[in-house]
Amino acid sequence: MEAVRIVDIRDSALDLAAHEQAVADARAGAVVSFQGVVRDHDGGRGVTLLEYEGHPTAAAVLREVALEIAADPDVYAVAVSHRVGVLRIGDVALVASVSTAHRAAAFAASARLVDEVKARLPIWKRQVFTDGTQEWVNCP
Repeated sequence: MEAVRIVDIRDSALDLAAHEQAVADARAGAVVSFQGVVRDHDGGRGVTLLEYEGHPTAAAVLREVALEIAADPDVYAVAVSHRVGVLRIGDVALVASVSTAHRAAAFAASARLVDEVKARLPIWKRQVFTDGTQEWVNCP
């Protein structure tokens, strides 16, 4: 079975349980998951919503990152998805799950996965602030 189980860019809600289930493996003693959740502030300013817009290559870049993490011999499986479109406070923008034999490897692989997605994924974020202003951020 391929180690990369889910790679998805979608405009609908993300399912953490589905990601965790996708990386399940009888050899795994650890599954670490991450959810990036829309918060109500950034840099001391109130936020009302975010809008994510993805480049046409976003899915391919996400798969490339997932494959790099899955190539680690300690990693059994990887599942990662990013949401696009308008998200409200509390919505989940990013879900990532990794399984390994031991917790330290799972935490390390999960951190690498999330950091690489944040650094390389061509998805831009528009923040709308409570004062009515807006800005585009995180444009790689």
